[in-house]
Amino acid sequence: MSSATDSTSKPGVSVEREQRLASYEQLLTIRQFETEAERQYKAARIGGYCHLSSGQEATTLGAVSAMSEDDLLVTGYRCHGFAIARGVPCERVMAELFGRRDGCAGGRGGSMHLFDLSRRFYGGWGIVGGQLPLATGLALALKRQGRAAAVLCELGDGAVNIGAWHESLNLASLWRLPIVYLLINNDFGMGTSVERASAEPALYRRAAAFRMHGERVDGNDLDRVAQATGRLLARAREERLPALLEALTYRYRGHSVADAGLAYRTREEIAAHLKADPLERFRSMLLGIGVSEQELQAVAERVQQRIASAVSVAEQSPEPDVAGLARGVYAPGSAKQFARMLPGSAFGERELVFESGLGE
Repeated sequence: MSSATDSTSKPGVSVEREQRLASYEQLLTIRQFETEAERQYKAARIGGYCHLSSGQEATTLGAVSAMSEDDLLVTGYRCHGFAIARGVPCERVMAELFGRRDGCAGGRGGSMHLFDLSRRFYGGWGIVGGQLPLATGLALALKRQGRAAAVLCELGDGAVNIGAWHESLNLASLWRLPIVYLLINNDFGMGTSVERASAEPALYRRAAAFRMHGERVDGNDLDRVAQATGRLLARAREERLPALLEALTYRYRGHSVADAGLAYRTREEIAAHLKADPLERFRSMLLGIGVSEQELQAVAERVQQRIASAVSVAEQSPEPDVAGLARGVYAPGSAKQFARMLPGSAFGERELVFESGLGE
């Protein structure tokens, strides 16, 4: 946070001070949203899977804050924080987790498949590494359309040893595509450490195999993440050059809510990482530039009210109409193509309606 500690002597410090308070509020919102999501999941109000990003907030917000309005965002399934950072209202994210109609994906996606086209957020993908070819294809589309925009594609360290990783980075380099792969290294792919899964644990070095630029950044330092992401996205837009950015951070919860996270790591290890908590780090910086405890408490209270409101909206939102189950699954004109499959289909499938579009 070097850019903030000496800012009190510069003109315009009040503007920077307010911007940093706003950043802290976003960091805290993401943290508290995840805490509440875990609570609601354990209360059986959220179905399916639920993967939390508690501890990774600086990487999430830092990277997204560096994007332009026209840039595209694609992520894996640990995506709640990315949606919020990109501007999707907490109410719509929570409603999606609840599987309700007011969710950002109409209640169809749930925790792992958040989506908001209006904010150029293309998901939220549940298959490990499944987002990589899709994000690379979006970058190809941007290049062919001649658009001055880039793709930010988030992935975890567990996705670097599968075929889609190699294929995507190879094509991105060969075709000079405007994409930055944000590799969040939180030490574990599910319950397997990076050292046990990767012969080269310094994952950013993998970029060299594709003659692609790669670098590593402290993922708990919001400023450094934002600066590195912004520089690489600008390079992607202007020079059509892809890059790999590895952010070192840590997740305090298990792989998913169903995972206690203690079978493959100790409480002492988690406690050691908590000493570098990005929220506490940012909070200390704010106190150092003159922000008062009362101001920080006011931020905490606003965040608490925001999260409570999100839960209330999600609870009151209606469930999706079952009659529209097939809407958006098949393109118009697909009925003939799938007609021959119907005799062997599950009971009642003949009654599904072939429609396009996410909702009314």
